[in-house]
Amino acid sequence: MASGALTLPHRLRALLVWLLLGAVVGALCGVASALFLWLLEHATRLRSARRELVWALPVAGLLIGWVCERFGAAVQRGSSLIIDTIHDDGPEIPLRLAPMVLLGTVLTHLFGGSAGREGTAVQVGASLTDFFAQRARLPATLRRQLLAAGVAGGFGSVFGTPLAGAVFGLELVVLGRIEYGALVPAIAASLVGDAVTRSLGILHTAYPQVHPLPLSPLLLAKWVLFAAAIALVAAAFIELVHWLKRHGERLRLPLRMAAGGLLVLAMWRLVGTDDYLGLGIPGILRAFSDPRYPQSAFAGKLLFTAVTLGAGFLGGEVTPLFFIGAAAGNLLGRALGIPLELAAGVGMAATFAAAANTPLALSLMAVELLGASTLPHVVIVSALAYWMTGQRSIYAAQLRRPKA
Repeated sequence: MASGALTLPHRLRALLVWLLLGAVVGALCGVASALFLWLLEHATRLRSARRELVWALPVAGLLIGWVCERFGAAVQRGSSLIIDTIHDDGPEIPLRLAPMVLLGTVLTHLFGGSAGREGTAVQVGASLTDFFAQRARLPATLRRQLLAAGVAGGFGSVFGTPLAGAVFGLELVVLGRIEYGALVPAIAASLVGDAVTRSLGILHTAYPQVHPLPLSPLLLAKWVLFAAAIALVAAAFIELVHWLKRHGERLRLPLRMAAGGLLVLAMWRLVGTDDYLGLGIPGILRAFSDPRYPQSAFAGKLLFTAVTLGAGFLGGEVTPLFFIGAAAGNLLGRALGIPLELAAGVGMAATFAAAANTPLALSLMAVELLGASTLPHVVIVSALAYWMTGQRSIYAAQLRRPKA
Protein backbone atom coordinates (compact mmCIF):
# COMPACT_ATOMS: atom_id res chain seq x y z
CA MET A 1 0.00 0.00 0.00
CA ALA A 2 2.84 2.35 0.81
CA SER A 3 4.77 1.77 -2.41
CA GLY A 4 5.64 4.84 -4.45
CA ALA A 5 4.70 2.91 -7.65
CA LEU A 6 0.99 2.93 -6.79
CA THR A 7 -1.23 4.85 -9.20
CA LEU A 8 -3.66 7.53 -8.04
CA PRO A 9 -6.72 5.21 -8.05
CA HIS A 10 -4.78 2.66 -6.01
CA ARG A 11 -3.66 5.37 -3.60
CA LEU A 12 -7.24 6.58 -3.15
CA ARG A 13 -8.42 3.04 -2.51
CA ALA A 14 -5.62 2.51 0.00
CA LEU A 15 -6.54 5.79 1.68
CA LEU A 16 -10.17 4.73 2.01
CA VAL A 17 -9.13 1.37 3.47
CA TRP A 18 -6.84 3.09 5.98
CA LEU A 19 -9.54 5.56 6.97
CA LEU A 20 -12.17 2.85 7.37
CA LEU A 21 -9.92 0.55 9.39
CA GLY A 22 -8.66 3.46 11.49
CA ALA A 23 -12.24 4.52 12.20
CA VAL A 24 -13.18 0.99 13.32
CA VAL A 25 -10.15 0.90 15.62
CA GLY A 26 -11.00 4.37 16.95
CA ALA A 27 -14.59 3.36 17.71
CA LEU A 28 -13.38 0.32 19.68
CA CYS A 29 -10.88 2.45 21.59
CA GLY A 30 -13.42 5.20 22.25
CA VAL A 31 -15.98 2.87 23.79
CA ALA A 32 -13.32 1.13 25.89
CA SER A 33 -11.89 4.47 27.10
CA ALA A 34 -15.34 5.77 28.01
CA LEU A 35 -16.05 2.68 30.11
CA PHE A 36 -12.61 2.85 31.71
CA LEU A 37 -12.84 6.55 32.57
CA TRP A 38 -16.34 6.11 33.98
CA LEU A 39 -15.20 3.28 36.24
CA LEU A 40 -12.07 5.19 37.21
CA GLU A 41 -14.04 8.28 38.20
CA HIS A 42 -16.35 6.25 40.43
CA ALA A 43 -13.43 4.35 41.99
CA THR A 44 -11.66 7.63 42.78
CA ARG A 45 -14.80 9.14 44.32
CA LEU A 46 -15.39 6.06 46.44
CA ARG A 47 -11.81 6.04 47.74
CA SER A 48 -11.99 9.75 48.54
CA ALA A 49 -15.21 9.19 50.49
CA ARG A 50 -13.91 6.07 52.25
CA ARG A 51 -10.23 6.62 53.01
CA GLU A 52 -10.10 3.35 54.96
CA LEU A 53 -10.02 1.53 51.59
CA VAL A 54 -6.33 2.41 51.33
CA TRP A 55 -5.61 0.00 54.18
CA ALA A 56 -6.64 -2.85 51.87
CA LEU A 57 -4.07 -1.99 49.16
CA PRO A 58 -1.70 -4.85 50.12
CA VAL A 59 -4.58 -7.34 49.99
CA ALA A 60 -5.69 -5.92 46.64
CA GLY A 61 -2.12 -6.30 45.40
CA LEU A 62 -2.04 -9.92 46.50
CA LEU A 63 -5.32 -10.63 44.67
CA ILE A 64 -4.45 -8.73 41.48
CA GLY A 65 -1.02 -10.35 41.41
CA TRP A 66 -2.49 -13.84 41.79
CA VAL A 67 -4.98 -13.28 38.96
CA CYS A 68 -2.29 -11.85 36.64
CA GLU A 69 0.14 -14.65 37.46
CA ARG A 70 -2.49 -17.34 36.99
CA PHE A 71 -4.41 -16.07 33.97
CA GLY A 72 -2.50 -13.20 32.36
CA ALA A 73 1.27 -13.44 32.23
CA ALA A 74 1.20 -11.05 29.26
CA VAL A 75 -0.38 -8.35 31.45
CA GLN A 76 2.87 -8.07 33.42
CA ARG A 77 4.74 -6.84 30.33
CA GLY A 78 2.41 -3.88 29.93
CA SER A 79 2.99 -1.51 27.02
CA SER A 80 6.28 -3.22 26.17
CA LEU A 81 4.24 -6.20 24.92
CA ILE A 82 2.48 -3.91 22.45
CA ILE A 83 5.75 -2.38 21.25
CA ASP A 84 7.39 -5.79 20.83
CA THR A 85 4.41 -7.07 18.86
CA ILE A 86 4.62 -4.09 16.51
CA HIS A 87 8.39 -4.62 16.19
CA ASP A 88 8.37 -8.30 15.38
CA ASP A 89 4.86 -9.14 14.13
CA GLY A 90 4.53 -11.36 17.17
CA PRO A 91 1.63 -13.62 18.16
CA GLU A 92 -1.84 -12.22 18.73
CA ILE A 93 -2.18 -10.05 21.81
CA PRO A 94 -4.58 -11.94 24.10
CA LEU A 95 -8.06 -10.43 24.13
CA ARG A 96 -8.31 -11.16 27.85
CA LEU A 97 -5.61 -8.53 28.32
CA ALA A 98 -8.25 -5.82 27.83
CA PRO A 99 -10.63 -6.64 30.71
CA MET A 100 -7.82 -7.75 33.01
CA VAL A 101 -5.76 -4.59 32.69
CA LEU A 102 -8.88 -2.39 32.80
CA LEU A 103 -10.25 -3.92 35.99
CA GLY A 104 -6.79 -4.24 37.53
CA THR A 105 -6.15 -0.53 37.00
CA VAL A 106 -9.52 0.43 38.48
CA LEU A 107 -8.76 -1.69 41.56
CA THR A 108 -5.31 -0.11 41.85
CA HIS A 109 -6.95 3.33 42.00
CA LEU A 110 -9.80 2.22 44.23
CA PHE A 111 -7.35 1.17 46.94
CA GLY A 112 -4.98 4.12 46.57
CA GLY A 113 -2.18 3.00 44.27
CA SER A 114 -0.37 5.87 42.56
CA ALA A 115 -0.71 5.13 38.86
CA GLY A 116 -1.97 6.66 35.65
CA ARG A 117 -4.32 5.62 32.89
CA GLU A 118 -2.50 5.84 29.55
CA GLY A 119 -0.89 2.42 29.92
CA THR A 120 -4.31 0.86 30.35
CA ALA A 121 -5.83 2.77 27.44
CA VAL A 122 -2.92 1.85 25.15
CA GLN A 123 -3.01 -1.83 26.12
CA VAL A 124 -6.79 -2.12 25.86
CA GLY A 125 -6.80 -0.31 22.53
CA ALA A 126 -4.06 -2.52 21.11
CA SER A 127 -5.68 -5.70 22.41
CA LEU A 128 -9.04 -4.91 20.83
CA THR A 129 -7.31 -3.78 17.63
CA ASP A 130 -5.32 -6.99 17.31
CA PHE A 131 -8.44 -9.09 17.89
CA PHE A 132 -10.08 -7.25 14.99
CA ALA A 133 -6.97 -7.45 12.79
CA GLN A 134 -6.60 -11.20 13.30
CA ARG A 135 -10.27 -11.92 12.56
CA ALA A 136 -10.09 -9.76 9.43
CA ARG A 137 -6.93 -11.69 8.36
CA LEU A 138 -5.03 -8.49 7.63
CA PRO A 139 -1.47 -8.76 6.26
CA ALA A 140 1.44 -8.27 8.66
CA THR A 141 2.30 -4.73 7.55
CA LEU A 142 -1.26 -3.49 7.87
CA ARG A 143 -1.62 -5.26 11.21
CA ARG A 144 1.42 -3.41 12.60
CA GLN A 145 0.07 -0.11 11.31
CA LEU A 146 -3.28 -0.77 12.93
CA LEU A 147 -1.62 -1.64 16.24
CA ALA A 148 0.08 1.77 16.16
CA ALA A 149 -3.37 3.22 15.39
CA GLY A 150 -4.77 1.34 18.41
CA VAL A 151 -2.13 2.97 20.59
CA ALA A 152 -3.08 6.35 19.12
CA GLY A 153 -6.80 5.75 19.59
CA GLY A 154 -6.37 4.66 23.19
CA PHE A 155 -4.11 7.56 24.13
CA GLY A 156 -6.08 10.24 22.29
CA SER A 157 -9.47 9.14 23.63
CA VAL A 158 -8.44 8.72 27.25
CA PHE A 159 -6.96 12.24 27.46
CA GLY A 160 -9.17 14.05 24.96
CA THR A 161 -6.14 15.02 22.86
CA PRO A 162 -6.58 13.43 19.41
CA LEU A 163 -3.67 15.15 17.66
CA ALA A 164 -1.24 14.23 20.41
CA GLY A 165 -2.67 10.72 20.45
CA ALA A 166 -1.99 10.26 16.74
CA VAL A 167 1.62 11.40 17.03
CA PHE A 168 2.15 9.41 20.24
CA GLY A 169 1.20 6.24 18.40
CA LEU A 170 3.85 7.01 15.77
CA GLU A 171 6.60 8.12 18.17
CA LEU A 172 6.20 5.38 20.76
CA VAL A 173 7.39 2.35 18.80
CA VAL A 174 11.12 3.06 18.35
CA LEU A 175 13.28 5.57 20.17
CA GLY A 176 14.29 8.40 17.84
CA ARG A 177 12.08 7.33 14.92
CA ILE A 178 8.54 8.12 13.77
CA GLU A 179 6.45 5.43 12.07
CA TYR A 180 4.96 7.56 9.30
CA GLY A 181 3.56 4.47 7.59
CA ALA A 182 0.79 4.38 10.18
CA LEU A 183 0.03 8.11 9.96
CA VAL A 184 -3.39 7.94 8.27
CA PRO A 185 -4.95 5.14 10.38
CA ALA A 186 -3.45 6.67 13.55
CA ILE A 187 -5.06 10.04 12.85
CA ALA A 188 -8.38 8.41 11.99
CA ALA A 189 -8.33 6.20 15.10
CA SER A 190 -7.40 9.04 17.43
CA LEU A 191 -10.00 11.46 16.07
CA VAL A 192 -12.80 8.88 16.02
CA GLY A 193 -11.81 7.50 19.43
CA ASP A 194 -11.92 10.94 21.00
CA ALA A 195 -15.27 11.75 19.36
CA VAL A 196 -16.82 8.47 20.53
CA THR A 197 -15.59 8.93 24.11
CA ARG A 198 -16.97 12.47 24.27
CA SER A 199 -20.27 11.39 22.68
CA LEU A 200 -20.72 8.88 25.52
CA GLY A 201 -20.72 11.73 28.04
CA ILE A 202 -17.13 11.67 29.26
CA LEU A 203 -15.78 15.05 30.37
CA HIS A 204 -12.01 15.50 30.41
CA THR A 205 -10.06 17.60 32.90
CA ALA A 206 -10.02 21.30 32.01
CA TYR A 207 -6.51 22.74 32.44
CA PRO A 208 -5.70 26.45 32.84
CA GLN A 209 -4.90 28.29 29.63
CA VAL A 210 -1.37 29.68 29.49
CA HIS A 211 -0.85 33.39 28.83
CA PRO A 212 1.52 34.44 26.01
CA LEU A 213 5.14 35.17 26.90
CA PRO A 214 7.66 36.30 24.25
CA LEU A 215 10.83 34.24 23.97
CA SER A 216 13.94 36.26 24.83
CA PRO A 217 17.63 35.29 25.11
CA LEU A 218 17.37 35.41 28.91
CA LEU A 219 14.25 33.25 28.92
CA LEU A 220 15.91 30.79 26.54
CA ALA A 221 18.83 30.44 28.95
CA LYS A 222 16.36 29.79 31.76
CA TRP A 223 14.66 27.11 29.66
CA VAL A 224 17.98 25.31 29.18
CA LEU A 225 18.45 25.13 32.96
CA PHE A 226 14.79 24.16 33.34
CA ALA A 227 15.18 21.33 30.80
CA ALA A 228 18.29 20.00 32.55
CA ALA A 229 16.40 19.78 35.84
CA ILE A 230 13.42 18.10 34.16
CA ALA A 231 15.74 15.58 32.50
CA LEU A 232 17.21 14.70 35.91
CA VAL A 233 13.74 14.18 37.35
CA ALA A 234 12.66 12.00 34.40
CA ALA A 235 15.86 9.95 34.55
CA ALA A 236 15.44 9.44 38.31
CA PHE A 237 11.90 8.19 37.79
CA ILE A 238 12.90 5.80 34.98
CA GLU A 239 15.87 4.36 36.86
CA LEU A 240 13.97 3.93 40.13
CA VAL A 241 11.02 2.14 38.49
CA HIS A 242 13.30 -0.22 36.55
CA TRP A 243 15.46 -0.85 39.63
CA LEU A 244 12.43 -1.74 41.71
CA LYS A 245 11.10 -4.05 38.99
CA ARG A 246 14.46 -5.84 38.60
CA HIS A 247 14.92 -6.43 42.31
CA GLY A 248 11.27 -7.23 42.85
CA GLU A 249 11.50 -10.16 40.44
CA ARG A 250 13.04 -12.18 43.27
CA LEU A 251 9.51 -12.46 44.67
CA ARG A 252 6.48 -13.98 43.02
CA LEU A 253 4.16 -11.34 41.62
CA PRO A 254 1.43 -11.58 44.31
CA LEU A 255 3.98 -11.23 47.10
CA ARG A 256 5.77 -8.41 45.30
CA MET A 257 2.53 -6.47 44.85
CA ALA A 258 1.50 -7.08 48.45
CA ALA A 259 4.90 -5.79 49.63
CA GLY A 260 4.57 -2.76 47.36
CA GLY A 261 1.11 -2.11 48.77
CA LEU A 262 2.50 -2.24 52.30
CA LEU A 263 5.22 0.26 51.39
CA VAL A 264 2.73 2.66 49.80
CA LEU A 265 0.54 2.30 52.89
CA ALA A 266 3.50 3.10 55.16
CA MET A 267 4.46 6.17 53.09
CA TRP A 268 0.83 7.34 53.12
CA ARG A 269 0.73 7.23 56.89
CA LEU A 270 4.15 8.89 57.12
CA VAL A 271 3.34 11.91 54.92
CA GLY A 272 -0.19 12.25 56.33
CA THR A 273 -1.85 13.31 53.07
CA ASP A 274 -3.87 11.70 50.26
CA ASP A 275 -2.25 13.98 47.67
CA TYR A 276 0.02 11.29 46.24
CA LEU A 277 -2.62 8.57 45.89
CA GLY A 278 -4.37 7.77 42.61
CA LEU A 279 -4.06 10.08 39.62
CA GLY A 280 -3.37 13.23 41.62
CA ILE A 281 -5.21 15.60 39.28
CA PRO A 282 -6.01 18.17 42.03
CA GLY A 283 -2.27 18.37 42.73
CA ILE A 284 -1.56 18.99 39.05
CA LEU A 285 -4.07 21.84 38.82
CA ARG A 286 -2.82 23.39 42.06
CA ALA A 287 0.73 23.61 40.65
CA PHE A 288 -0.45 26.11 38.02
CA SER A 289 -1.33 28.80 40.54
CA ASP A 290 -0.03 28.17 44.07
CA PRO A 291 3.16 30.12 44.89
CA ARG A 292 3.41 28.17 48.16
CA TYR A 293 3.15 24.74 46.60
CA PRO A 294 5.20 22.22 48.65
CA GLN A 295 8.73 22.06 47.28
CA SER A 296 8.95 18.31 47.88
CA ALA A 297 5.68 17.48 46.09
CA PHE A 298 7.36 16.25 42.91
CA ALA A 299 9.58 13.89 44.93
CA GLY A 300 6.62 12.59 46.92
CA LYS A 301 4.61 11.70 43.83
CA LEU A 302 7.71 10.23 42.19
CA LEU A 303 8.29 7.84 45.12
CA PHE A 304 4.64 6.80 45.45
CA THR A 305 4.34 6.11 41.72
CA ALA A 306 7.69 4.33 41.39
CA VAL A 307 6.81 1.97 44.24
CA THR A 308 3.29 1.34 42.88
CA LEU A 309 4.40 0.58 39.33
CA GLY A 310 7.67 -1.07 40.35
CA ALA A 311 5.70 -3.53 42.48
CA GLY A 312 3.60 -4.50 39.47
CA PHE A 313 0.33 -2.66 40.03
CA LEU A 314 -1.52 -1.89 36.81
CA GLY A 315 -1.92 1.56 35.33
CA GLY A 316 0.13 4.06 33.41
CA GLU A 317 2.77 6.69 33.91
CA VAL A 318 1.40 9.77 32.13
CA THR A 319 -0.79 11.41 34.77
CA PRO A 320 1.65 10.75 37.65
CA LEU A 321 4.44 12.16 35.48
CA PHE A 322 2.19 15.15 34.75
CA PHE A 323 1.94 15.66 38.52
CA ILE A 324 5.70 15.25 38.96
CA GLY A 325 6.44 17.59 36.06
CA ALA A 326 3.90 20.24 37.05
CA ALA A 327 5.15 20.22 40.66
CA ALA A 328 8.78 20.42 39.52
CA GLY A 329 7.79 23.17 37.06
CA ASN A 330 6.14 25.14 39.85
CA LEU A 331 9.34 24.93 41.90
CA LEU A 332 11.59 25.81 38.96
CA GLY A 333 9.28 28.63 37.86
CA ARG A 334 9.56 30.28 41.26
CA ALA A 335 13.34 29.84 41.29
CA LEU A 336 13.88 31.14 37.74
CA GLY A 337 11.20 33.84 37.65
CA ILE A 338 8.98 32.15 35.04
CA PRO A 339 5.18 32.55 35.34
CA LEU A 340 3.76 29.63 37.29
CA GLU A 341 1.10 28.55 34.80
CA LEU A 342 3.68 28.40 32.00
CA ALA A 343 6.35 26.71 34.10
CA ALA A 344 3.91 24.10 35.43
CA GLY A 345 2.49 23.43 31.96
CA VAL A 346 5.88 23.08 30.30
CA GLY A 347 7.18 20.93 33.14
CA MET A 348 4.09 18.73 32.96
CA ALA A 349 4.55 18.00 29.26
CA ALA A 350 8.35 17.88 29.14
CA THR A 351 8.72 15.37 31.98
CA PHE A 352 6.65 12.75 30.20
CA ALA A 353 8.20 13.68 26.85
CA ALA A 354 11.64 12.92 28.30
CA ALA A 355 10.54 9.74 30.08
CA ALA A 356 8.72 8.28 27.04
CA ASN A 357 10.89 9.77 24.25
CA THR A 358 7.86 11.47 22.71
CA PRO A 359 8.70 15.21 22.50
CA LEU A 360 6.52 15.95 19.47
CA ALA A 361 3.42 14.25 20.87
CA LEU A 362 3.73 15.99 24.24
CA SER A 363 4.33 19.37 22.65
CA LEU A 364 1.09 18.90 20.72
CA MET A 365 -0.62 17.69 23.88
CA ALA A 366 0.42 20.86 25.71
CA VAL A 367 -1.12 22.94 22.93
CA GLU A 368 -4.36 20.92 23.03
CA LEU A 369 -4.63 21.12 26.82
CA LEU A 370 -3.13 24.53 27.61
CA GLY A 371 -3.39 26.57 24.42
CA ALA A 372 -1.05 27.70 21.66
CA SER A 373 0.69 30.16 23.99
CA THR A 374 2.79 27.25 25.27
CA LEU A 375 4.69 27.53 21.98
CA PRO A 376 7.61 27.70 21.40
CA HIS A 377 8.50 27.12 25.07
CA VAL A 378 7.19 23.57 25.40
CA VAL A 379 8.87 22.45 22.17
CA ILE A 380 12.25 23.78 23.28
CA VAL A 381 12.12 22.26 26.76
CA SER A 382 10.63 18.93 25.63
CA ALA A 383 13.28 18.50 22.93
CA LEU A 384 16.13 19.45 25.26
CA ALA A 385 14.88 17.28 28.13
CA TYR A 386 14.38 14.34 25.73
CA TRP A 387 17.95 14.71 24.46
CA MET A 388 19.46 15.17 27.93
CA THR A 389 17.68 12.10 29.32
CA GLY A 390 19.64 9.93 26.89
CA GLN A 391 19.02 6.30 26.02
CA ARG A 392 16.41 5.74 28.72
CA SER A 393 12.71 5.01 28.59
CA ILE A 394 9.87 3.99 30.85
CA TYR A 395 9.05 1.50 28.07
CA ALA A 396 11.97 -0.94 27.97
CA ALA A 397 10.98 -2.37 24.56
CA GLN A 398 11.29 1.09 23.02
CA LEU A 399 15.07 0.91 23.30
CA ARG A 400 15.48 -2.01 20.88
CA ARG A 401 15.20 -1.92 17.12
CA PRO A 402 12.54 -3.92 15.29
CA LYS A 403 13.43 -6.78 13.01
CA ALA A 404 13.93 -5.82 9.40
